[in-house]
Amino acid sequence: MSEPLKEQWEQVVDKFTTRFSPGDTMDLDGILFAIGLQELQMPHQTLKKDHKVDVFHIGICRLLEPYGYYKFVGRDEEGWPHFEVLEPLPNLPGGHQTRLMKEAVVHYCEAQGWI
Repeated sequence: MSEPLKEQWEQVVDKFTTRFSPGDTMDLDGILFAIGLQELQMPHQTLKKDHKVDVFHIGICRLLEPYGYYKFVGRDEEGWPHFEVLEPLPNLPGGHQTRLMKEAVVHYCEAQGWI
């Protein structure tokens, strides 16, 4: 990971940890889930286990949309966002996949004005 990306990632982790998990440093999965919740835009509610997986997926789709992998197609009658796959994700080695996701999180946070 490049030094600028590493510094930006640390800013993101600090921001999310302070807001959502004071005392416990958030990891990439926790941040993806928080972004999915942000994109869900629904009032606070208890989610079933299968809905938690859906929230995680929403976060990933939103993050990879600018890269051309997904396209937002709308919300269903319950308010859940749906995405269309435009291009299958490449089969990346673990380290490259993590780097892509961290880069996408940083870009998302910049676009939101959070960092």
